[in-house]
Amino acid sequence: MAIVVELDVQLAERGMSVGEFAEAVGITPANIAVLKNGRAKAVRFTTLDAICRTLDCQPGDVLRWVPDAEPEGDS
Repeated sequence: MAIVVELDVQLAERGMSVGEFAEAVGITPANIAVLKNGRAKAVRFTTLDAICRTLDCQPGDVLRWVPDAEPEGDS
């Protein structure tokens, strides 16, 4: 199972830089990078709320679940 964070897409659609976004959300650019690169182990609801407020979007616009691939030969 993998959760994909699609902040790059959302920021590009809005023409917003990582620095502007980080300041608006209230977290460091380094923590934005951790989220964007898929290295985050968790996201606080307060942070997710701030992200959604800043981007005027729903959590599903930022987070996407991708199922694990089944090994070949398994059914």
